[in-house]
Amino acid sequence: MHAHAAPHKPHARLGDHWTLETLEAVARGLAIVELPTEARHRIDRSRRLVDDLARRGDAAPNVYGVNTGFGALAETRIAADQVRALQRNLVRSHACGVGPLLPREVVRAMMALRAQTIAMGFSGARSVIVDLLIEMLNRGVHPCVPAQGSVGASGDLAPLAHLALVLIGEGEAQFDPDGHGGHVMPGFEALRAAGLLPIELEAKEGLALINGTQLILAVGALAVRHGERLCTTADLTGAMSLEALEGSSRPFDPRVQAVRPHPGQEETAKNLRALLADSRIAESHKDCKKVQDPYSLRCMPQIHGASRDTLRWARQVLERELIAATDNPLVFADDEGHGEFISGGNFHGQPLAIALDAACIAIAELANCAERRIEQLVNPAMSSGLPPFLAPRSGLDSGFMIAQVTAAALVSENKVLCHPSSVDSIPSSAGKEDHVSMGTISARKCAQVATHVRTVLAIEAMVAAQGLDLRKPLESGSGVRAAHRALRQAVPTLTEDRVLYPDIQRCERLVDEGTLVRAAAAAVGPLA
Repeated sequence: MHAHAAPHKPHARLGDHWTLETLEAVARGLAIVELPTEARHRIDRSRRLVDDLARRGDAAPNVYGVNTGFGALAETRIAADQVRALQRNLVRSHACGVGPLLPREVVRAMMALRAQTIAMGFSGARSVIVDLLIEMLNRGVHPCVPAQGSVGASGDLAPLAHLALVLIGEGEAQFDPDGHGGHVMPGFEALRAAGLLPIELEAKEGLALINGTQLILAVGALAVRHGERLCTTADLTGAMSLEALEGSSRPFDPRVQAVRPHPGQEETAKNLRALLADSRIAESHKDCKKVQDPYSLRCMPQIHGASRDTLRWARQVLERELIAATDNPLVFADDEGHGEFISGGNFHGQPLAIALDAACIAIAELANCAERRIEQLVNPAMSSGLPPFLAPRSGLDSGFMIAQVTAAALVSENKVLCHPSSVDSIPSSAGKEDHVSMGTISARKCAQVATHVRTVLAIEAMVAAQGLDLRKPLESGSGVRAAHRALRQAVPTLTEDRVLYPDIQRCERLVDEGTLVRAAAAAVGPLA
């Protein structure tokens, strides 16, 4: 089988070390997945051990999931002539997902990660399984996977079972070869439209497809990448607000950061210094009597920096998982055909669950801080002479009064979402699985929080831009000025009350596409 994909795209080699950027590129259809020869050798080596066990039939020892039942049924022996039915029944019975379908990017990431963990060579599945996953990715066959139903231990069983159904010609999928969206059809029809055929699962292969943390990792990795970009956006929108509020850049002095050497703090302070350089607004009030700014301005390096450092740790955890074998049992084989099956717990999502709960908090704090800056901009008691709510005709116009309320609503919702999932556990499988991670909930919450934060930062950019307009003819720092100009190409100055939700949506797109950060970086150099 040969991939129908553009030859100029970079390749993501299964079994190699992947970064979050690698996974994101595959998820977005910007990279081609391939199986190198050495990874295929590892897969085939472990498969030979499974085949040898299967050939021994009823004389073979009990090996979990190969010739036994699953979960609390692990002690139930399965006859040799029922091994294929066992794997097919596993996939069918475990496809109990509910709720909205996962986005295309998440499903693609899950598929790539399932292929990646098999390619590590410890799952015991045939290489044809990986070949089919690769072809589905590269030809645009995307299983329909409900978002809910996993407790984040024993693998993301229900969601991965929905993915596996399509490989055996069942379930539902979208055929989307061009990345422009496709309609839902039966799994067999989607494979046929792509020129592919379903497979019949052999011993252990159903288990190898559903046992692991691929939903947690897919959702969590994309959310952390989103959060990392939002850290830079928050530095920029915070700088815009600081200029509009006639705040001071003195707290960002390198000497202040050096005596508290957190890397994220230094990165944010460096960004702020670059964005605010050459500010005529700052020059105009350098001799004012104001001694200190509120914390949401003055402490941006400390607040945003803590989020950066937490996301850096979360990235480390996630990137370890990108090269992890999360199957059970694991198959340890050598080139001579010797080895053993070891039942363990690498499918348990706790490492990811805790990291993503922390990432959720870290990302949410960016909006906590931004909303307070929005409040200062619209509150005449705090805005250094700006009109109430930045309204052109105060009283007749309400200006950005409710934009701040919208931001506050999202921040409040985030506080509920930041309750950690990893501290909860509900035993399952008749008590055999007596501690679970709830990591899928951690990941999904993190993604939702990041989306809310994106919107709050978009609102801050919109409101701060109005404040900067009201400071004219004084000019802001060169980085802030460039971002301000880029925003004004999409959203005009508010001269009288108008419907603001289209402006918010346009600002959301500017944040999502990185337009404001790119404009600022073009003026001042790369931003952390």
